[in-house]
Amino acid sequence: MKFLDLFEEIYSALLANKARSGLTILGIVIGIGSVIAMIAIGQGSQSSIESSIQSLGSNLLLITPGAQRGMGVQVSQGRGSSQTLTKDDAEAISSLSSVLAVSPEVSGRYQVTAKGTNTNTTINGVVSAYPTVRNVEVETGNFITDQNVKSMSKVAVIGPSVRDDLFGEDVDSSGVIGQTIRIKSINFTIVGITKEKGGSGFNNQDDVIYIPITVSQQYLTGGNYVSTIAVQASSQEEMTVLQTDITTLLLDRHNVSTADFSIMNQADIVATASSVTNTFTMLLGSVAGISLVVGGIGIMNMMLTTVTERTREIGLRKAIGAKRKDINFQFLGEAIMLTFTGGIIGIILGCLVSFVAYQFFSLATQVSTFSVVLSFGVSGAIGIIFGYYPANRASKLNPIEALRYE
Repeated sequence: MKFLDLFEEIYSALLANKARSGLTILGIVIGIGSVIAMIAIGQGSQSSIESSIQSLGSNLLLITPGAQRGMGVQVSQGRGSSQTLTKDDAEAISSLSSVLAVSPEVSGRYQVTAKGTNTNTTINGVVSAYPTVRNVEVETGNFITDQNVKSMSKVAVIGPSVRDDLFGEDVDSSGVIGQTIRIKSINFTIVGITKEKGGSGFNNQDDVIYIPITVSQQYLTGGNYVSTIAVQASSQEEMTVLQTDITTLLLDRHNVSTADFSIMNQADIVATASSVTNTFTMLLGSVAGISLVVGGIGIMNMMLTTVTERTREIGLRKAIGAKRKDINFQFLGEAIMLTFTGGIIGIILGCLVSFVAYQFFSLATQVSTFSVVLSFGVSGAIGIIFGYYPANRASKLNPIEALRYE
């Protein structure tokens, strides 16, 4: 049987029962579409989380006061709220050979007012090295300088969200420079506005105000302690060694045998987040893949029913010279055409769902070529696997008995 003749026979057979063929294709469409959409959401979430972590800085080690109780324990002993780290610790760390830059920070949330408006936001007491360590760029004006820190100048650099909350979304950024804001009844002059980085809730890196660390310690938090020491390693390969060196240094400086601080390695955080999101993606894809199996069973059920209904036709074809492989190819081709058609429509549907999820529900999605190729390949495999048995059964029918079938 020629390929063109085979194609025409398959096409005519599928159109003979449009409703049944359409419902069978629908099962594959839902399966393929859901697999692509779920994988896109999982991969989009992974990329979003990784970019958020990377935006905190590059080759970053974050040292916070207080130590965890043990491996795998999430609850910490006063971590972040204890006062075991100081600026002197940061200066000592900066002398290590693998350190590129060090930024001690004091952080807290305070009410901020300006010209009849107010907002509650994060106030970070920082040094001039902060933009280098934390990948912060200034859009307008200047950042905190060493002179500001030494002279305890009451100056502030605000994020875009703070600018919008205090001065309106339509305000010109250059017009905000030189304006005055009040934090705990203390006036601060705005000297710069940072570029937008994005985020949400308490993790919004645009909803923050930066002031000199000396001013924050003197007027806001009190004391010489710091809430975080951010350390930028000279290279990613040096991070693990540097983490060990910092641990040894701080244990010696604090004269303790058990660490009263915690060190978070950015590379480890990224690896952990990637592992979690990969598992999440696999789970979503597996759940969606169940519908593909159901769709394949639907194809087998339809083809078995078709073989039964067309028994006399098969007997007639064999009686006039059709070979076993011709019957096999015809019914197998029908199953493959159903799955390929459903696969193409399913890919389009999956991409459309991913687009809608991103545009209207703000879900990070990322449709990869791999997921599309995989889905298309799976749809073809389903057609072959679930179509083989009905096709083989049809090809084995005895032409004499088939012609007698009522």
